[in-house]
Amino acid sequence: MNLLEGIRVLDLTNVLSGPFATLHLALAGADVIKIENPKDGDLARKLGCVPAYNTMLMGTSFLAQNANKRSLTLNLKVPSAKDVFKKLVADADVVVENFRPDVMKRLGLSYDELREVNPRLIYCAISGFGQTGPDALKPADDQIIQGLSGEMAINGDERLNPLRTGFPICDTVGGLNAAFAIMGALYHRERTGEGQFIDVALLDSIMPLMGWVVANWMIGKQHPVMMGNDNFTAAPSGVFRAKDGFINIAANKQEQWEALTDVLGVPELKTDARFQERDNRKRNRKELTPLLEAKLSEREGSYWVDELNQRDVPAGMILTLEDALEQPQVKHRKTFNKVAVDGIGELELFNMTAKFSKTPGAVTAPPPKLGEHTGVLLTELGYSADQIEQLRIEKQYSVRRSICP
Repeated sequence: MNLLEGIRVLDLTNVLSGPFATLHLALAGADVIKIENPKDGDLARKLGCVPAYNTMLMGTSFLAQNANKRSLTLNLKVPSAKDVFKKLVADADVVVENFRPDVMKRLGLSYDELREVNPRLIYCAISGFGQTGPDALKPADDQIIQGLSGEMAINGDERLNPLRTGFPICDTVGGLNAAFAIMGALYHRERTGEGQFIDVALLDSIMPLMGWVVANWMIGKQHPVMMGNDNFTAAPSGVFRAKDGFINIAANKQEQWEALTDVLGVPELKTDARFQERDNRKRNRKELTPLLEAKLSEREGSYWVDELNQRDVPAGMILTLEDALEQPQVKHRKTFNKVAVDGIGELELFNMTAKFSKTPGAVTAPPPKLGEHTGVLLTELGYSADQIEQLRIEKQYSVRRSICP
C-alpha cells in the first residue's frame, strides 16, 4: 500500500513551487491530476536546455517535477469547464494552486466556493507573499523572494555580494512547506473530518532556513558577516585547498579540532593561544587557514578526507554535479529511478527521498504529455464520447481523438 493511496489531488500549479509540492504527493502514491490550460500547459513544459523537448512541451524543467501525474486540459474561463472542475472537486481531497491571490476568486473557484461543493476539501494556495498583507498582490518569482528575504544579502564575501543561491531555493522550500502542510491537514481531517484552507508564502517559507543567522541578529544584534565558504559558527570549518583542489572540512568541536592537528602533523597549533579556544579560532581564522593549507597542499584531497573521516572529523570532496550524481552512496540510496518517456527515451528521475519501511514511494510513471489523460478522466467523470467530442470542438479542452473512448 502506498502512503497516500486513495488520495486525489487537483494540481493547478505551474513551473516549480507548486509542481514540486505535488510531486512529493504523487511519489507518495496520491492520484495527482495536473490541470493545465489547453494551449500550452505548464510554462515549465517550454523551459529547459534541450530545445527539441521544449518544442514537444516536455522541457527538462517539466520532466524534473511531474512524474506520476496525469494531465487534464481545461480552460477554466469557460463555464462548462468550471462545471467539470467542480465535478472533480466533489470527489477530490486536495486542491493546490500557485496563482496570485485574486485569480481563483475572479474565476469563481475560490476556497469558499469550492468548500460548498466539498466541505472536506483541503485547499492549498502557494504564492510569493501570501494571501493577505500589503504585498500580497505583487508579482514574484524565486529571485525576487531571495532578495526580499535577506537570503541574497548573506551569501558571498566582500568581493561578491549580494549573491543568489545557485538553484531556486525559495521555490523549492516553498513547495516542501506546502507538501508538509498538506500532509498535516490530511492527518487533521482523518481525526476530525474537517477540510481547511492553507496559505503558503515563499517569503515565509525561506526565512526559517536562515534561523541561526536571524537569531544572531534578533537576539544577539550581530550582523551577518560575509564569509564566503567559511562557516561563521566555527573554525576551521569551510573550504580548504589540498594538492589537487579543494575539500570541505568541518572541525566544529574541540576534539575534532585537536584530531585535525594530529592528522595534519601540526600538534603545536593546539597550544597556540590564537587557536586554543573555539572563539579565538573564529577571530583568527585568517591566520589559521594558511597554516592548515600549507600541510593540506602536500597530499591529494582524497587522502586527507579518508584520514580525517577515520578520526571522526567531517570532511568531503567538492564534487562536480556529474560526479555527485554518480556517487556510490547516491546509487545505493536509489535517489533516481529509470522511466521511459514516449518520444524521448529512458530518463532517470528523482524518487521520493524519505525511505518508508512500510509505504515506500517511487517514480512509477513518466511525466504526462499535455492533455494525455483528458479523455480517460472525463470518461471517469461520466461524460459520454459524444459529450467529450463536443467539448473538444468547443476548444474548452485539448483532447486527442486517439485517447477519447
